[in-house]
Formats: sequence, C-alpha cells, structure tokens
Amino acid sequence: MRRALSTASWAASIAAIIVGAAHGFLAESLASPWAWTALAVLGLGVVVGSPVHKPSFTVLATLVVSCVPLGFALALSRATTSASTIETLMVLSQATLALGLAVFVKRRLGSRASAVLADGVIVAMGAWVLIWVVLVRPLIDTNATTSLTTLRAASLGVAMVVLFLLATLLFSDTSPTIAVGMFGVAIGLGLVGVVLRALSFRGDITINETTFVAPFLMAAGLAGAALLHPSVRDVHKPGSVRLSPPLMTRLLTTTVSLIAPIIVLALTDAHGTQDRVVRTLSVSVLAIAAMVRIIQSVRSNARTQERLVRNALTDSLTGLPNRVLMLEHIENAVQQSWRTNRQPTVLFIDVDRFKNINDSLGHSIGDDVLMHVASRLLTSVNQHATVARISGDEFVVLDPTTESPTQSVLLAEQVLDAFREPVTTPEGDMFVTASIGVAYAPKAMELSADDLLRHADTAMYRAKGAGRNCIALFDDSMLHTVSQRLDVETALYRALERNELHLVHQPIVDIDLGIVVGFEALMRWNRSDGAAVSPAEFIPIAEETGTIVPLGSWAINDALTHLRQWIETGVVTPSTTMSVNVSPRQLNDPQFVATVSNALQATGIPAEQLWLEVTESVMITEPAQALSALRRLNTLGVRIAIDDFGTGYSSLSLLQQFPIQCVKIDRAFVQNITDDIGTRNLVKTIIAMADALGADVVAEGIETEGQLLTLQSLECHRAQGYFISKPVATADVPNTVKELHDGDAWRNHTTSE
Repeated sequence: MRRALSTASWAASIAAIIVGAAHGFLAESLASPWAWTALAVLGLGVVVGSPVHKPSFTVLATLVVSCVPLGFALALSRATTSASTIETLMVLSQATLALGLAVFVKRRLGSRASAVLADGVIVAMGAWVLIWVVLVRPLIDTNATTSLTTLRAASLGVAMVVLFLLATLLFSDTSPTIAVGMFGVAIGLGLVGVVLRALSFRGDITINETTFVAPFLMAAGLAGAALLHPSVRDVHKPGSVRLSPPLMTRLLTTTVSLIAPIIVLALTDAHGTQDRVVRTLSVSVLAIAAMVRIIQSVRSNARTQERLVRNALTDSLTGLPNRVLMLEHIENAVQQSWRTNRQPTVLFIDVDRFKNINDSLGHSIGDDVLMHVASRLLTSVNQHATVARISGDEFVVLDPTTESPTQSVLLAEQVLDAFREPVTTPEGDMFVTASIGVAYAPKAMELSADDLLRHADTAMYRAKGAGRNCIALFDDSMLHTVSQRLDVETALYRALERNELHLVHQPIVDIDLGIVVGFEALMRWNRSDGAAVSPAEFIPIAEETGTIVPLGSWAINDALTHLRQWIETGVVTPSTTMSVNVSPRQLNDPQFVATVSNALQATGIPAEQLWLEVTESVMITEPAQALSALRRLNTLGVRIAIDDFGTGYSSLSLLQQFPIQCVKIDRAFVQNITDDIGTRNLVKTIIAMADALGADVVAEGIETEGQLLTLQSLECHRAQGYFISKPVATADVPNTVKELHDGDAWRNHTTSE
C-alpha cells in the first residue's frame, strides 16, 4: 500500500508539471482540459491521501483556505467582477498561506529556526527590493485606482513573507521529507505565478493569462501529489537533523540576495520621495539582517571552536580532562614547584579486570562503572587536585601541593579507600578495585610532564604485578625493569628468523624398565650478542605479545623432526614420545590444529607419539576455546597432558570434561615426598585419580634416589628430572640415551627393589 501510494505520488507530481506546462503553452482559455487535469490531481490527493495518511489539520486547512480564494480570483479574472474583489481574494490567499506556513515552520523546526531567520529575511528583503523597483513602483504610475494598487502591492508584499518562511524552511538543517519537498516546490511555483501575474499589469510587458496561471496549476497538482505520498503523515512532526546542511546553497542564495538589490538600486534612479523612502527602509532592513547574520556566524563559529577545543581536551564520557590537557596541568605544576617545597604527585590508576565487566555485562554497564569511578576520584581528593581520564579504564590524579613521598602515598591511600564501597549499577552492586602507581617530582631532578606520567604508569604495572588492588611507589629500578622487558620484547620478534632459538630435550624414563620412553622439548634462547635469556623471562612476554604462536609452531615442527631423526638412526625406539608445552594463546589460534596436523604429516610421526602439555589454568581462563581445540587434537590422535598438576586450581569436574591422557606431578610435591607423609598421601591420591581417569602419570623434578624409590613404591611408572638427566642439546641426545640405557647409576636402584 505504501509503495503504491508513493509511486502514485511521483506519477501525480510529474503529471502536474506536464499539464501545467501544457496549459501555459497550448491552452487558449483558463478552462482548458489541462487546467481541469491539474485540479483533478489536487482533488485526488485530498480525497484519497487525506483519509489514508491523515495529515495534520494545519496542512489541510492551509491548503484549502489558501486555494479557495486563489481559485475564485483566477476564475473571476475574466468575469465582470471588480478588480478590487479579485485582488482582495489574492491577498487573502497569500495571507492564509503565510499564516499556515508560519505555524508549519514553527512546529517542524522549533528552536532551530532562529539559526536561519536572518537568512530568510535577507532573501525576502532582497527579493522585495527587486519587486518594488520592477513591479510595485511601476504599478503606481498606471491608471489603476489607489486602492487597487495598494491591494496588488500588498499581495506582492505578503508573497515576500511567504518567500521568507519558505527560505527559512529550506535553509534549515532539518532533513526534508518527500512531502515537504513537494509542498516547498508547490509554494515556490505559486510565488512564480504571483510575480508573473504582477508583471502582466505593466503596460510594457505582455503576459497571457494562461501563462501566469500555469505555475498555479503546477502548484495545485504538486500539493495533491504531496498529500498522496506516505511521508505526509509525519510532515507536521519535528524533522531530523541532516548530516550535510545546505551551507553552500544558503551562502550563494544570500549572497545573490544582497548583491542583486544593490546593483538594481545603483542602476535605477528614485522616483520621488515615496520611492526614496521605500528604498532606504528596505536597504536598511536588508543591512540589519545581514549584520545580524554576520553576528550569528561569528558567534556560531566561536561556539563551534570552543566545542572542538573542549572535545579535544576532555573525555567525552566523564567530562574530565584527557591525556593532552592533563600533561599541560602536570607541566604547569612541575614548573610552578620550582624553588618551592612542593613535589607534585601523579597517581596512575587502572581499574582492575575492567575488560571482564565490559565482556560480561556490556559496554553500557562499563560506562556506568567508569562514571562512578570518576565521581569517587573527584570526591576523594582535595580541591587543588586534578582528575583526568586518559584512556579506557585509566585515570590520573595530579596533586601539585604535596611536599614529600609520604604525602604522595597518603594521597594514594585516600584514593584506594574510595574503592572500598560497592558500585551500584543497573545489574546490581559490584566491587571494583584499582591498581595505583605513584610518582612524584623530586626537587633535585628535572622531569618533564611526560616523564612523570610515565613513571606513574610504570609503578602502576608494578602494582598490578603485585596482585592488583594495591599501591606501588615508583623507583629507578622500575625503569631498568621496563627497559629490559622492552628490549627482550623487541628482540623476541626477530629471534626466530635470526635462528637464536633452539630446543633442548629432557628424557622421560620408564622407572620399571630403565629405558627412555619419551622426551620433553624445552625452548632456549641465546641472543646474537651472546646473552642467554631465561625461559621464565621470555615465555611470559611471548604469550602476552602473541609471538608464542609462531614460536610454538616452530617448536612442534622442530621437536618432531628431531624425533624422526632419532627413530630412523636407532637412537630411540619407534614408540618414543615427544612432549611439547602449549600455551592458551596457541589453543585460541584458529590455525593451531592445522599446524599440528601438518607437522605430523611432514615428519611422519604417528599422532599418538605427540604429547601436548597444557597447564591447569587453561581449563579456567578459556574453557570453551581450549576444550574445542583439545578435542579436535585428540580426534587426530594427539595426546594431552596436564603439566604441573596440583599447583593450579582446576576442579575435578573440569578435569573430567577435558580429554586428558597424562598427568604430570609437579616438582613441588616431589621435593618433599620422602620427608612429608602428607605429601606422599597427596601424590598417592593424584596417582589413584589418574588411574581412575585412565591417564598415565609422569613425575617431574626427580633430584634424589629417595624420591625415585618412593615414587616407584607409589606405582608411579614414569619420571624425569636432574637425577635422571638434565635437558640436553639435540646433538647430545644419542650419547645421553646410550648412557641412560648402559649406566647403572640410577637404574640399579630401581631394579634392586
């Protein structure tokens, strides 16, 4: 229905233009078929469109009340009716249209109309000056009576009011609908008709009646087409703001409206006092409107610039200063503290685990939390302090009045206390904690604002590393730590392509048989400058930065390649396994399963001889992703081992869900197994649990004969550790395996039992 009426509306508008033009060029009288067709389009819109769309009363009343006098005026123009009556009807029609249009503009634009009123006045007054010189003033010199001349001038004057209102509507930043556009074109055509009709009264210009009636007929047809369009039902509602206001159109139109009257007045002479007074008053009003428009533009530009500056220097959510403005405040505080006892303090505050709030409750709740945090920070510091939000969940507090590190720490404690109470959100109350880094400007050191903020940021990371919800005071050692970490992080990106990484292998032996049944591949990094970087240092960095994904893929390929070589050369048995550690970041990689599958195919190692070791934390932090990846790997035949079992916090229910084929007892239990009966009972329980799950057990960190014998007595059949062998380089594996198989140092102790 809507589509049909929309199509009919466009067809009616095209028909109105065509029949109106045809009437102007072809008709010989007012009552032509073209005229009746245009009026039929108007009638169709009133009869069909009004009941269906129910446009506002103002629109219908204005259309009817303005069209009826106009129709009578045009119909009576050739009859014996007096000219004064006809002109009175014309004035009444224009006045009704102006009144209705004024109500319509007020409802549709609202307060936004004030921004374009001056432009409308400029257009209307510019047109009035031209109308006065070209039409009204010549009418005075005709033989018409004074009353008739006054009515004709009044009709043109009211038409300029209509033009003013129409310009105000079209120049606004309100997006026009199809119906509004059609009504606007109809009103514009009606004004053209008024002007052409006025030109016909001049003795030196001949315009047929059918010619100046044509625009009126087009306007009537377009009004009917607008009533047919579905958008007419919302025509009286406030319009939405359009993204691209017609600024260039406004500029060109107002410029022409200012220049054209000046040119006309300069080229024509005034005819008497009346003409001179009208010209002077008109130009004065035009000048005042132009001056008002200039003042509005200057003020608007100033407000826009102020808003842009404010947006550039403040946070849009909280209204607090942003990083740029905060750095200015810090710089001013440092400079003003020179030669005083003040040591300005900067607190760098990071909301702990804020990402979890956004991910679980949504960003709107996250925004509520940030607003609460901002409010509490403002109330927790004194009036001299400045609070800023410099990024997502990071806030900065500057107190330029502190005079010692003690005062700095006390300030941080006040801020930390502000987080003790729960935060109220639409989802309920929640407790929010923060990590706070503290830095102050020492008297004997010149620090820039950026340096001081960076020191506080560094201290904040120390606070996070210490367990969150605490305070850390910056010291110089932190800079060394950060610089060292950055150096490692940067070098790690190139370590693989520079062949700085290599694997070492620690044998896993069968305690009962005394033979090597597998290896654990461990990554080592020797930098090109000769420095060896500890795995405890670079592995966490690799996991955090994501470089663990390519490093882990390389490790799997390299380890399986070595295992293939040892099997082919007879160093180990064909059933020997290879264990490789896998991080949560790798399990989240969509290509990880394919990487493992490709490595197995390339080396020809059976899938069941590859053991992938994961920690218990995988089952807690990313259970869904980890479970999916591990199950797909297990489908390939790859076996999964839980590394460092017993040191994490996984539940038995989670452990039962995962495809686990091996449990590796952590060295922390093995160290005390000979001396502590509680530890022995715990290890015995772990072994029994693994047996119940159908999983193998490997004990790690065997360092003494007693540990080995105790584990054997507890039915633990596989082990690895320094007592058996340290991790050895790839080239040393054949000799190490030979020594373990031929030697009696550790095997005799196990077989003697």
